[in-house]
Amino acid sequence: MAEPSHSLRAAAARVIQAVEQGQSLSQCLPPALLRVAERDRAGLQALSYGTCRWFHRLDAELDQRLKRPLRKQDRIIHHLMMVALFQLRFSQQASYAVLNETVEACRELNKPHLTGLVNGTLRRAQRDGEPAYPDSGTTLSHPLWMREKLRHNWPDDWQAILAANNQQAPMTLRVNARRTSRAAYLARLAEAGIDARATRFAPQGIQLQQAVAVDLLPGFAEGLVSVQDEAAQLCTGLLDLQPGQRVLDACAAPGGKTCAILEACAELGEVVAIDQSAERLVRVDENLERLGLVANVMAADAGATDSWWEGTPFDRILLDVPCSASGVIRRHPDIKLLRREADITPLAAIQLDLLTAMWSVLKPGGRLVYATCSIFPQENHRIVERFLKQQDTTQLVHIDAGWGRDMGAGRQLLPEPDSHDGFFYAVLERVAP
Repeated sequence: MAEPSHSLRAAAARVIQAVEQGQSLSQCLPPALLRVAERDRAGLQALSYGTCRWFHRLDAELDQRLKRPLRKQDRIIHHLMMVALFQLRFSQQASYAVLNETVEACRELNKPHLTGLVNGTLRRAQRDGEPAYPDSGTTLSHPLWMREKLRHNWPDDWQAILAANNQQAPMTLRVNARRTSRAAYLARLAEAGIDARATRFAPQGIQLQQAVAVDLLPGFAEGLVSVQDEAAQLCTGLLDLQPGQRVLDACAAPGGKTCAILEACAELGEVVAIDQSAERLVRVDENLERLGLVANVMAADAGATDSWWEGTPFDRILLDVPCSASGVIRRHPDIKLLRREADITPLAAIQLDLLTAMWSVLKPGGRLVYATCSIFPQENHRIVERFLKQQDTTQLVHIDAGWGRDMGAGRQLLPEPDSHDGFFYAVLERVAP
């Protein structure tokens, strides 16, 4: 049974607490949405994403306002006040409603003894306005380690990256070239009253002026389009797909790139899509079915080639490795809370191991595209440089493109407001030793 509507803020506080304890929004938000009234679900999603996006800034303000931290067993009220501060600072919600309903939510969370603290703290916040912060990094609301890493890696761009991460990402579509053209679909969007434009770099990409529910997109159920960021769409051009080729998407879930590969060249010999998570492969199958496409989908660890590879090498491999996801924070603001600096070195080891394993199943003369949604060089061109030193059968292919920045061993896109996510690509070909 759905909770009463006044529980919206209590539900949001529970979501933020779950994220702080290590759950992703994709894990903890869907069940939370089912526990609130249907009319409140969009609001709960907006509160959860917004509070995560500005978590470090809201947390800093609250720390200034509280004389002492709340006890561990009362931490949920800290999160409740952060949700309220988010509304006071970043929404159009009437302040009296925020204050009154937050106090009610405090009671619902079984903390009636803290209603006075909540009421007083939020009234002072409303009256005094937002405080000054010691540095611009706090204002831009990222964890200290991430700010410093980006400052070191991108000394001329780090503040722009932080600002871009706090913008809501645009909704971008990939037109299914097997079913229609981009020009034809733009016309259909115009007929439906949906404002859109062609993307700058992805040949099948369309960016919407405002996000809409997918069931309002003309022909979505029939497979005319898919939702995919422009940067992620660039993989198909780099693969140089040709009829008859055997193609591997090595870390395939949720299937956007697998489907893009199949759409880009209808005469491919076979497309194999593998992922370690059988649960996430369900999304791959769903996407293939909606688009009317066929791939050989397998649950497997790409790096353990002995467990799944039958011996026939691949002409093309897309290796979109597990990474920090530092380039897609604007779509997944919980990354700011979930990712740790200590994660990067182990991830880099996994990335290099996967690249080495995939090289063993690539045909001589074949091409591998290494991809990440990271903006940390340690996961990107430095991995490729390390690999090039280890392998004498590797030739780096220069990416001649109008997008991104040439890093020597690959090309880096940084997140851009009202445009693409942060992404990295490198293209390698296997030659005789």
